[in-house]
Amino acid sequence: MNAFRPAIRAMHGYTPGEQPQDRRYVKLNTNENPYPPSPRVAQALMQAVGAELRLYPDPVADVLRHTAAAVYDVSPEQIVVGNGSDDLLTMLVRACLGPGDRIAYPVPTYSLYDTLVALQEAEAVRLPFPSDFSLPAELGRARARLTIVCNPNSPSGTLTPTEELGRLAREVEGLLVVDEAYADFADDNALRLLRECDNVVVLRTLSKSYSLAGLRVGLAFAAPPVIAELMKVKDSYNVNRLSIVAGVAALEDQAWMQTNVARIRATRARLIAALRERGFEVADSHSNFVLARRPGVSQRGTYEALKEGGVLVRWFGIDGLEDALRITVGTDDEVDALLAALSG
Repeated sequence: MNAFRPAIRAMHGYTPGEQPQDRRYVKLNTNENPYPPSPRVAQALMQAVGAELRLYPDPVADVLRHTAAAVYDVSPEQIVVGNGSDDLLTMLVRACLGPGDRIAYPVPTYSLYDTLVALQEAEAVRLPFPSDFSLPAELGRARARLTIVCNPNSPSGTLTPTEELGRLAREVEGLLVVDEAYADFADDNALRLLRECDNVVVLRTLSKSYSLAGLRVGLAFAAPPVIAELMKVKDSYNVNRLSIVAGVAALEDQAWMQTNVARIRATRARLIAALRERGFEVADSHSNFVLARRPGVSQRGTYEALKEGGVLVRWFGIDGLEDALRITVGTDDEVDALLAALSG
């Protein structure tokens, strides 16, 4: 069949982490929050389920934009809502890149970027991180329409200081996208750059710190002219009614989110110390996961043994990451089960 574009036939689709349908696993492979969302979310969803589901949602999710604007101290015109931050990344790539256009990002990082580039037949400038995961010096000189920095980075969990991102924003030719899916687990974020640089886009998701991975809510923050262009390319009704309601309720309960983040950060510190005691190299993490390495030693066997024992972690098995496991910070009991399996 010749119906599909050659670029689509040639590409590899994005591979998500395993999502087993049974409950026998301690699931530490996809960076989900181990704690439930705010009780306000369930209450709001119960009230929303009814006759209004026959109607389309607000195409721009204005109530969610206004709620997020109040929480993050920006204007609603600086926000576009997405079906998770992956949807927002798709909007950016669709709006900015055509065949042969350049996009730059340090690697290893979130592998969905590669998939989106292939869809547009754009040119990816993939610059290797130094061993300390600082920004590659060449990143700002790549002459790219889009430059993406995942910060904190996945899979390393490392954080680039906002001052460095500001310098990068002033150096790049096009937009600088700061993908902050894990920012609430860190001590800093790039939102303040919106007041300094009109070419910065900051992405957030409610999947991680707000425990809404199953409802897919993302937020992009940028200057109003940038948001206006993204609005042109988003799907007509890209966020459903229930996700909008849940997003508003979650954002309105900051105390619940911050309590869960504090619990995860405490468990993260204990997990890092325990992994180092067991001989792993672990970078200081600013996210809700850690990257545990045994340099030069493939971790496929460890991953498979853990899975056989009922603990799922992420092994990427690609160049540069064969010796690493990415481990989500679960509850204390889940982390204890992981550590026991590693010691067994």
